[in-house]
Amino acid sequence: MIVMGRGQHMHGGNRGQFSAPPPMIHHHGQGADMQVEDNDAMMERVLIVDDHPLVRDGLRSVIAVSFDGCEIFEAASLEEALATLEKQSNFDLVLLDLNIPDVKRLDGLKLLRSRHPILPVVMVSGAFDRAIVREALGAGAAGFIPKSMKRSAIVDALHRVVSGEIYMPDAIDEAPQESAEEADILTRIGSLTPQQRIVLTHLVHGRLNKQIAHDLSVSMTTVKAHVSAILQKLNVFSRTQAVILANRVHFDGDN
Repeated sequence: MIVMGRGQHMHGGNRGQFSAPPPMIHHHGQGADMQVEDNDAMMERVLIVDDHPLVRDGLRSVIAVSFDGCEIFEAASLEEALATLEKQSNFDLVLLDLNIPDVKRLDGLKLLRSRHPILPVVMVSGAFDRAIVREALGAGAAGFIPKSMKRSAIVDALHRVVSGEIYMPDAIDEAPQESAEEADILTRIGSLTPQQRIVLTHLVHGRLNKQIAHDLSVSMTTVKAHVSAILQKLNVFSRTQAVILANRVHFDGDN
């Protein structure tokens, strides 16, 4: 597992006060001079955002047992979560489902980060893909927790995030790093607007402009404009090249 300093460290008992710790990367079991883990971090108020009641119940149970006295709020949608954050204050953490139904993938994270820039948001997902993990962390997530993780690992992850660190699953450390070219492709795809990403998804699936226009209920002119913008942003000269780039990083419209 890799754990990196977020640049702001929250001190227990003095909420809202931050200081900048030195950057750090923890690797478990590597070296006698490794920094000692601190699992004494306090979490007094947390918001769980997931549309599945069973998932919310499971996370609530983990938090209730591991963080004595923590107030636990729940929301089944991003809209409900935003309303809760407006009514309540002093949250230590938000656990956000990657596939919350009223927003697309990381749009919910980005919205929360824009409205509550100091509040740590940890993404929770049933699927594990290192590309989306890295994209989430790049978008400002304080961590990424697969739902398949053991209870003890989830507790450790939450302690680390509340302590001011960034949590990444072990598999990210073990997986080979994407090449500089793949990272560049992800950056280019990341520059697309939501509408352009939808059109690119249709292109990857082999859809023609006429079919895309029909499916999206827009004009052919609009589709052509989106395709032209996609080619320009991806720095390619044809639809085929755009699809090749998208397939190179396994783009499916959700990553």
